[in-house]
Amino acid sequence: MYNPIKVESNMSEFKASSLTKNQTFLIGGLLMLILITTRSHFFHHIQDASWAIFFILGFYLRSAIGLPIFLLAAFIVDLIVIESKGGESFCFTISYPFLAPAYGSLWLAGRWFSNHYSENLRGLLYFIGAAVVGITVCNIISSGGFYFFSGRFAETSMAEFAGRIARFLPMFMKTTVMYLAMAAVVHWAFIQASKFSQEARTS
Repeated sequence: MYNPIKVESNMSEFKASSLTKNQTFLIGGLLMLILITTRSHFFHHIQDASWAIFFILGFYLRSAIGLPIFLLAAFIVDLIVIESKGGESFCFTISYPFLAPAYGSLWLAGRWFSNHYSENLRGLLYFIGAAVVGITVCNIISSGGFYFFSGRFAETSMAEFAGRIARFLPMFMKTTVMYLAMAAVVHWAFIQASKFSQEARTS
């Protein structure tokens, strides 16, 4: 029986390194599809899942090559969306490159959690902590780059920037945590199905 997520035969906890090449490509393909679909706002009522995707990417895909590939994909999607709107965008400025380290911080948070993953309360706390830190750092880098270097603001100050973080961070936190919670439920379901399948084969 094929399992989308593999659990070792000794019933140990999930490890990203245990994923087969086919499973890795499957997860990467699904994440890419979600990135393109939500970032392009193909379905206008679905919120952008990019932040969550880079966290999940760091968790599942062990090879670092996935990060630049997904960064490039996000850039291409943005260019297509901007072109479809007449070639102009308020957010597309010289500060755009700050998105690379911003998304990279989410990828690192996901990678860190992958290395500290466990199926217990400590693992849940690590997951929450990694998500909160990753989202916060991503927001500071992306918002800071735009606020201080985009040229859209005649005057800048740390006080105003702190106010912008306080205003927008909860929105990004809510959206990203929502997607990560959905991914966690799917992950848990596959893990349980895999364990049940192994128990059935050994009984």
